[in-house]
Amino acid sequence: MATIKVDLNKCQGYANCVVTSPDAFDLGDDGKVALLIQEVSAEALAEVEEGVRSCPAAALRLEM
Repeated sequence: MATIKVDLNKCQGYANCVVTSPDAFDLGDDGKVALLIQEVSAEALAEVEEGVRSCPAAALRLEM
C-alpha cells in the first residue's frame, strides 16, 4: 500500500491534483492541498499517481 506525502511549503494551490484525483485531494481553506486519504488502495493507485505527477510544484509524492 502507498502513502501520500505532501510538502505544504511547496504547494501553490494549482489544484491539478484535485482535477486528476478528486477522491484523494481537495483544496483547504488556505488554498493549499488537503488530503482526503493518506493510504492509497491498489484500486486507486493509478489515479493517485497521476494526481501526484500532475503537481507543477512537486509538492506531492507517494511512498511505497
